[in-house]
Amino acid sequence: MELMNPEVKERIQELRQVLQKASYAYYVLDSPIMEDAVYDQLYRELQQLEIQYPEFVTPDSPTQRVGEKPATQFTSVRHNISLYSLENAFNIGELKAWEQRWRRNLETGAVEYVSELKIDGSALALTYENGILKRGATRGDGVMGEDITQNVRTIRSIPLRLNLEAIETLHGMPLPERIEVRGEAFLPLEVFTQINQERQKAGEGLFANPRNAAAGTLRQLDSRIVARRRLDFFAYTLHIPGRDDTSFANTQWEALELLQKMGFRVNPNHKLCRSLDEVAEYYEHWDTKRLNLPYMTDGVVVKLNSFKVQEQLGFTQKFPRWAIALKYAAEQAPTRVENIAVNVGRTGALTPLAQMRPILLAGTTVSRATLHNSDRIAQLDIRIGDTVIVHKAGEIIPEVVRVLKELRPADAKPFVMPTHCPVCGQPVVRQMGEAVTRCVNTSCPAILKGAIEHWVSRDALDIRGVGEKLVHQLVDREVVHSVADLYHLTEDKLCGLERLGKKSAQKLLEAIAQSKNQPWSRVLYGLGIRHVGSVNAQSLTQKFPTVLQLAEASLANIESVYGIGAEIAQSVYQWFRIDANKTLISRLQEAGLQFSAKDEAPTLANTNQKLAGKTFVVTGTLPTLKRDEAKALIQSSGGKVTDSVSKKTDYLVVGEDAGSKLAKAQELGITQLTEAQLLEILG
Repeated sequence: MELMNPEVKERIQELRQVLQKASYAYYVLDSPIMEDAVYDQLYRELQQLEIQYPEFVTPDSPTQRVGEKPATQFTSVRHNISLYSLENAFNIGELKAWEQRWRRNLETGAVEYVSELKIDGSALALTYENGILKRGATRGDGVMGEDITQNVRTIRSIPLRLNLEAIETLHGMPLPERIEVRGEAFLPLEVFTQINQERQKAGEGLFANPRNAAAGTLRQLDSRIVARRRLDFFAYTLHIPGRDDTSFANTQWEALELLQKMGFRVNPNHKLCRSLDEVAEYYEHWDTKRLNLPYMTDGVVVKLNSFKVQEQLGFTQKFPRWAIALKYAAEQAPTRVENIAVNVGRTGALTPLAQMRPILLAGTTVSRATLHNSDRIAQLDIRIGDTVIVHKAGEIIPEVVRVLKELRPADAKPFVMPTHCPVCGQPVVRQMGEAVTRCVNTSCPAILKGAIEHWVSRDALDIRGVGEKLVHQLVDREVVHSVADLYHLTEDKLCGLERLGKKSAQKLLEAIAQSKNQPWSRVLYGLGIRHVGSVNAQSLTQKFPTVLQLAEASLANIESVYGIGAEIAQSVYQWFRIDANKTLISRLQEAGLQFSAKDEAPTLANTNQKLAGKTFVVTGTLPTLKRDEAKALIQSSGGKVTDSVSKKTDYLVVGEDAGSKLAKAQELGITQLTEAQLLEILG
């Protein structure tokens, strides 16, 4: 719905206030209150509104300013050469539009681009006189920065003296008296984790991300603290007086090579691209590969390679025309909450969901985000109409992490969890000590649908052809009232459902019949006992080979199983004492399901015990094996597989896109294995 002029003006004023507050916190207080990706999106919204309604543009708008005031803790210095910001692009289409813009300013044929990873750290300007580091300054507002030379000297990857002899030998002449080097100071992820651990032990606030940690470190008044934090540095720009003199470098590519010869670290992943298509390939290649780097990156910097072309294109008021930052999909982004709905899961848990204006987040369009429970809603103080920050850093389910209360509508009302189940209408309960509100009506259609969907899932009974739509039909039409009813379905019952003919019904009945051969561990997992995952189910069935043994086991006996904690044990123990669950077991036994491991085919564990006594965790996407296949191979050789990394873990099997488990393993010094190394051990 298009905003009216008064609403536009109000929104513009709100955005300006939020952005100015964020800029002050970042530049002056050195205490960021907003993620870069969030600032970028709010800034772009303001920019687009001002373009559409130029009558509302004012001189004090953030879009009309080059930068903000630098902090005052250090001596302010004027940069010899201004540090410009880079224009941002967020997809290949915007990158192509940038190329079209600069080509309108310059008639030229084929050009080369240099693509470099955009390191997420803190920009530094280094001045060298006669090859000696004279000054190190923060970016500040691009014109004025802070002199932090003493701290810069602690960064070991920044040379205090340039390798002038090598330059003179190669070029036959000395460097000019003064040169300027630009680059990014950053904290390696391993160091960042260590710093936060130390701060947590000391009761200090944690850094939000490596970039904030790098900026905070550079502004330490005690350079000994800076030295201990082991900042690193990549150089990416070289300014030499008389740039048109080609004796040293006349392209960005040659400048990067020259920086290396001088003694600087240059990020090794830069690439010379001879077309925009090659730039796009580079960008897409690093979209996932960057997650395995030991430092943070948030995009790609694309520069026209030729210094001559750069000089001809020049600068706008804010940006160089010859360079652009191509950002990766944001892991956090702002959007508006249009409604708050409540979902009922298979355990009866009521989960509030924010229904939002669709946004692109981490490569996918997101319109819903979990709010977890009533405690989380109270903590966020979220209301319909709020502008919120949504997070999806490697997670499957997006969640709301913060509310921008400065943008809250005047008529926004607090959300209250329902007192009755939104599906069956029965009263809901919240047990003492629990954060979750639940529907306890075992006949609730939502609980039944969730239970069936879990039962037929790949890691449980793996019944192909029973999808969400079919499950909803089976429950809504009262064809099934329990997972046990699946084994009493007939062709006539199925053919009466939408889009299910005779042939499809027969295939479905065959798949259901085949599921009777699934082992006892899968059946146990399929029962959907709270907190029991597929790995825990295997551990339990190894200790209790029959359902009778597990049903009659004491609480202490269940808890003695490796990997089974008190909460899981309590859940299993109580589940088998509910009459309805006993009836379900009896019906499934009558249907022919496997509730005993004694009659199952012997596994390789009987003859091959290479991994006996060793505990593994599998994470990421493996090249050829599925995770379940890798787990099965480990277990068949006597090894144990758990879901979480701990001090008891011996090996972490790592594939692509590994996340927090890899970081935890690195922190604990746990041995990492590739798929190939695992297979080699297994022989």
